[in-house]
Amino acid sequence: QVQLVESGGGLVQAGGSLRLSCAASGRTFSSRSMGWFRQAPGEERKFVAGILWNGASAYYADSVKGRFTISRDNAQNMVYLQMNSLKPEDTALYSCAAHTYSRTAGDARESSYGYWGQGTQVTVSS
Repeated sequence: QVQLVESGGGLVQAGGSLRLSCAASGRTFSSRSMGWFRQAPGEERKFVAGILWNGASAYYADSVKGRFTISRDNAQNMVYLQMNSLKPEDTALYSCAAHTYSRTAGDARESSYGYWGQGTQVTVSS
């Protein structure tokens, strides 16, 4: 089992930066691929970024490539999302998620993630 708690959201002007953190508890964190998803009001939740269980590879939605960076620290049970050059369309509730299974390949499908945090709100003003 994995429990996840996000932090770091807030209000920022367009062009600014935020760093989201996801603190994980549970002994299997280091064997699970992790993802960040976001949900804007009135829209479905969408994949943002993912990172393999060993940190060997990261993958991104086209809308955030070149602006967002996902990373993890398995020793500290942490996952991060560095968000630069923020745009008003990045406004959403951002959630951290752990893959249902251990040692999987990269996976952007929401249905593959069985453990979720409560989310942290990011609001980008124009």
